[in-house]
Amino acid sequence: MRESRYWILSLGAAVCLVVLLGIHLSIMHLDTLLAYLGVVNADPLHYQAVMARGRSGGWVLAYILLLAFGLYHGLYGLRSVLSEVVSPTGQRLLTWAVVAVGFIAFTWGTYVVIKSSLMGGV
Repeated sequence: MRESRYWILSLGAAVCLVVLLGIHLSIMHLDTLLAYLGVVNADPLHYQAVMARGRSGGWVLAYILLLAFGLYHGLYGLRSVLSEVVSPTGQRLLTWAVVAVGFIAFTWGTYVVIKSSLMGGV
């Protein structure tokens, strides 16, 4: 029962990833489509636009959520694949290794996002 709960969380993370990546894709890469729809979007790679996104609390939250959902979905999938080739005695070690890697990556990624936001969006 516990494993199915983790699977449902992974599916929920995938749905959130699709939404967040859709927003990212439309804002960062589909300028022509947005212009066709009447939404004028400045060049997203222009220095001022990058700095403004870096200072925005909404974007900081979006980056952290994207990091969290991506790490959970990816590492849960990796653990599921590796658990088929690891012996039953190694399952616990595998799970703890994946959790440790996820925790370290999330901590470091969150630090970078928040630090860059506090530095003015660098």
